[in-house]
Amino acid sequence: MNALIIFVLLFCLMLTGMPISISLGLTVLTFLFTMTSIPIEAVALKLFTGIEKFEIMAIPFFILAGNFLTHGGVARRMINFATSMIGHWHGGLALGGVAACALFAAVSGSSPATVVAIGSIMLPAMVKQGYPKGFGAGVITTSGALGILIPPSIVMVMYSVSTNTSVGKLFMAGVIPGLLLAFFLGLTTWILARKRGYPRMPKASWNERLVAFRKSAWGLLLIVIVMGGIYSGMFTPTEAAAVSAVYAFIVAVFIYKDMGLKQVPKVLLDSASMSAMLLYIITNAVLFSFLMTSEHIPQDMAAWIMDKGFGMITFLLVVNVLLLMAGNVMEPSSIVLIMAPILFPVAIKLGIDPIHFGIIMVVNMEVGMCHPPVGLNLYVASGIAKMGITELTIAVMPWLLTMLGFLILVTYVPQISLWLPNLIFN
Repeated sequence: MNALIIFVLLFCLMLTGMPISISLGLTVLTFLFTMTSIPIEAVALKLFTGIEKFEIMAIPFFILAGNFLTHGGVARRMINFATSMIGHWHGGLALGGVAACALFAAVSGSSPATVVAIGSIMLPAMVKQGYPKGFGAGVITTSGALGILIPPSIVMVMYSVSTNTSVGKLFMAGVIPGLLLAFFLGLTTWILARKRGYPRMPKASWNERLVAFRKSAWGLLLIVIVMGGIYSGMFTPTEAAAVSAVYAFIVAVFIYKDMGLKQVPKVLLDSASMSAMLLYIITNAVLFSFLMTSEHIPQDMAAWIMDKGFGMITFLLVVNVLLLMAGNVMEPSSIVLIMAPILFPVAIKLGIDPIHFGIIMVVNMEVGMCHPPVGLNLYVASGIAKMGITELTIAVMPWLLTMLGFLILVTYVPQISLWLPNLIFN
């Protein structure tokens, strides 16, 4: 009964158009002060202890690194390298966009940042070369979602904070699923381009490819620094985030020189603003998680599922449906911070690996970012392509169906997620 009251109250507050973070906070405070005897001191204490985790520090650093790279010419060089390698295939420029999104995802940690950085360059180029605007927007919208699956990923850090799971293992677990999804999205693009006779680029010589690689090498090196540093034990994921922010600043300002020192304060302010917004959501989500636990809602749900005899297969199907439905009304950060503390104990009770479960949640978030009404990538791509949301939703459908197929695959074949972290950490 208490669970019903909590979720009805939260849903009603969200229906008023109130931001999710404030809705969470008001739900918790209203319930605690009217229906429980928990002292206000406990609430204040939980508020501060919930966000003092070292892993949370990675979020502002990854955001800052992504902003430096977005404004610093790294994306353009990655696009040139990707198109030099595969631009001569059917739909070459679009395939280059998929590959560039995968490369930029490995340095930014954010899907919207990937869509902006790659889309603002690729979409005009694709239209100029003769691709329909909808096709180009569909490619970039869905490929940009790789930003939260290919490590480093801000959403993975949030899952780690919510469930006390290893960020390093999550990052490693995202590598193979991320590359596999990039392959499937590229395959869909190639099939459509070949079927519709879209243009191909002239085949680049090996010398041109080498030049493109050398120009993009400073950006690509960040992937090696972050993942190699974590893998070798040189630094933690949080320290890797700080290193990536400093490295991105040096590359953007002093090596590529696409950003002047005068632009740095604006990038810092934009990053601080986005970080503050996410940290505020995390703070209220921590309170919501505290309320859920104090009311024994996850424990009761786990007991009910075990009593009904639901197996792992049925539970994971329900989880996917629930998360896809949540993706209709909330953005990824909020979904992870609200749903993970509720679903995680049940998953553990059923014997599901916490790393595998984290990847399932992240892939669901990817799908949610590409469909209406609140798909963040849709709105970002809509602004770049100057297309309506309805028109863009129809355009992304082939790639969205590919992502749903991949979600089923990654849900029921755990080795896709677990092989690499098990190999490295065991």
